[in-house]
Amino acid sequence: MRNLTGADLAKLLDRDIFHQISRAADSLQLECYVVGGYVRDLFLERPSNDIDVVVVGSGIQVAEALKGQLGKSAHLSVFRNFGTAQVKYKGTEVEFVGARKESYRHDSRKPVVEDGTLEDDQNRRDFTINALAVCLNQDRFGQLVDPFDGLADMEDGIIRTPLDPDITFSDDPLRMLRCIRFATQLKFFIDDETFSALERNASRIKIISGERIEEELNKIMMTDQPSRGFVDLHRCGLLALILPELASLDIVETRNGRAHKNNFYHTLEVLDNVCKAQAGGKPYRQEMKLWLRWAALLHDVGKTKSKRWDPVSGWTFHNHNYLGAKMVPQIFRRLKLPMDMKMKYVQKMVDLHMRPIVIADEEVTDSAVRRLMNDAGDDIDDLMMLCEADITSKNQVRKQRFLDNFKMVREKLQDLKERDYKRLLQPCIDGNEIMEMFHLSPSREVGTLKQTLKDAVLDNKVPNEREPLMKLLKAKAKQMGLL
Repeated sequence: MRNLTGADLAKLLDRDIFHQISRAADSLQLECYVVGGYVRDLFLERPSNDIDVVVVGSGIQVAEALKGQLGKSAHLSVFRNFGTAQVKYKGTEVEFVGARKESYRHDSRKPVVEDGTLEDDQNRRDFTINALAVCLNQDRFGQLVDPFDGLADMEDGIIRTPLDPDITFSDDPLRMLRCIRFATQLKFFIDDETFSALERNASRIKIISGERIEEELNKIMMTDQPSRGFVDLHRCGLLALILPELASLDIVETRNGRAHKNNFYHTLEVLDNVCKAQAGGKPYRQEMKLWLRWAALLHDVGKTKSKRWDPVSGWTFHNHNYLGAKMVPQIFRRLKLPMDMKMKYVQKMVDLHMRPIVIADEEVTDSAVRRLMNDAGDDIDDLMMLCEADITSKNQVRKQRFLDNFKMVREKLQDLKERDYKRLLQPCIDGNEIMEMFHLSPSREVGTLKQTLKDAVLDNKVPNEREPLMKLLKAKAKQMGLL
């Protein structure tokens, strides 16, 4: 954080757009302030594209006056129902609103709005660091208004509400998620009184739509260290209401002196490992950056249902990847996450995440790697990144052995890619030809014959050529009584 005087702020705001806003407001004799995140980020030296302007009076009037000054190069949108307006000018967007005060009903986060003063408007802000305002009127240009010591909170790395946190969170429960999201993004800590209010008001999150919850969760997921956010969500009780499948992993059972690891904290370690790997430049599909993180978050959600005690093996979680993959669509649907190929991708990553580990724990054979590449397809690099992130063993010898074997898997994958195995892995005799040859309709028999050919090619038992495959096909069909 940097310390900025009024003169410093005036210099940072010495841009044409701010001087134009100043002229428009002064022409109407209205007080005008740039507020919120834009001001906060000036002090934190973070890039910010969102310019929010509060007018003590009509924000729409100032926006219309600004449009008149800028002419055809500016685009004005007015939302009279909300009392707001937006001006787009040379790649910059400015949102205008009149200063207001708000009151809430208990069953809704939509406020009853009245015109208010700057003080009223700052009182309704969610956090002290977002309640900063800088005057844009010419006679006070660059003057900071900080009634809640937001600068001190920024310097101390604290998230705190301007007024009573119980009222702040009860009025608009979405602010609870925003509180944790800001703490995660900025690597700040939540003030003790504010955190206690999160715990007391957690159940209020039930009135918030899935879409708004999804938006905040995704912002937490895209931070450098999302585990911070999920730990806070869990500690205050919100996670059990939003993602109970993840919260339920926070348990360690001991029987006969043998305990399993805490799969909640293991999951968060894997998630952070994926974030580090993505930042470190390892290959992955850029368009799936967020969804690979979701796959990391959900990769072990099936462990609660699959956990069993075996007197010989101890605690087991057999088929947790399969059970977890089945849970993914339910979770995505409830959180209003996309039910398209992004969900299918996460489901696939959860289902396959044990495969490379099994390969790396045994002899790394060409056949096993070919099968893995065929099943993972274009997502193979993402799967490898997830699986390497999943190695969190505290046994350094075992961990290094896994990493060394994963390196061998990657080398074999690269070799197979270079030899264009992807093109060769589909048998040249397809299902239609099989049905025609044996007078079959789509059935289990057709699937069995196709799988026989596919297995033979994947295991390199026969070349992917028509004559040897036909010989194998007829032998299998005869065995099944089809010839």
